Amino acid sequence: MKAAVQTRYGPPEVVRISEVEKPTAKDNEVLVQVHATTVNRTDCACRAAKPFFMRLFTGLTGPRATILGNEFAGVVEAVGSAVTTFKVGDKVFGYNEGPFGAHAEYLSIPEDGSLATIPANVTFEQAAPSTEGSHYALSHIRAAKIQSGQDVLVNGATGAIGSAAVQVLKSIGAKVTAVCDTHNIELVRGLGADRVVDYTAEDFTKDEQRYDVVLDSVGKSSFGQCMRILKPGGIYLSSELGPGAQNPFLALIAPLHGRKKVLFPIPKHDQQMVVYLKELIESGQFQPVIDRSYPLDQIVEAYRYVETGQKIGNVVITLEHSP
Repeated sequence: MKAAVQTRYGPPEVVRISEVEKPTAKDNEVLVQVHATTVNRTDCACRAAKPFFMRLFTGLTGPRATILGNEFAGVVEAVGSAVTTFKVGDKVFGYNEGPFGAHAEYLSIPEDGSLATIPANVTFEQAAPSTEGSHYALSHIRAAKIQSGQDVLVNGATGAIGSAAVQVLKSIGAKVTAVCDTHNIELVRGLGADRVVDYTAEDFTKDEQRYDVVLDSVGKSSFGQCMRILKPGGIYLSSELGPGAQNPFLALIAPLHGRKKVLFPIPKHDQQMVVYLKELIESGQFQPVIDRSYPLDQIVEAYRYVETGQKIGNVVITLEHSP
């Protein structure tokens, strides 16, 4: 089968399209013919092994997973002898961080992995980008125990995490202020934001409004900068480690010196998470934002584009299969 392969860490150019052995489904596994996947921040970090500590998880001297790609959508081609939940021909989507493997024509995944059937009338290209950014957003929202009626600010509302966070927050009844640039104000309003702050015209950290939660989905702020806009007992979350990798440390000590605090949850994913996202898609409360698509043969260009930091939502990779 055709796959995007890397045998060493480095820039996008270390990825090559190669012919590799097609996986098979073990007794408890499902073999998926991949029709769409994505290139995202997780893929970029694992490919480059940056920051360096990533190598503790991806391999010290070289990548353990030579085929990246964590989210996917496709068709079940085969099932193991013990599989009962899925059948051949099912259209499925899911998330496979750790083993990875979605940047290929075929992927095997355990039946009880982060996998679900695609909602009706949703294409592979629409389903594939619905798990990576959204599972980070969902993990942060659940860690902060955000409830209906609370005031939440989302910085970076046009990214994969931020655009998902705005929609998930609205689905639970939160009041959302979203931060983006001038060009994307209408897009973010369309996601459901109650108020939009244009960061090219004003500094959201100097906002007069106060928030129960500030969720920085692009890691461009700090707890110190955002403390003044947090309500008493307010929570700051960021998708990044923060200046000097301070956020995990502050998550431990912030409760000791004040009621405002930092949370730095470790995102988790499972089948229940994918089913929850499927239900949001079916109800019309969540639709992943797609910036552009590339065929698998142009995945290096996709990596280059993602690493400009200019993408809006998600970048999809499509795979063609002969009838």
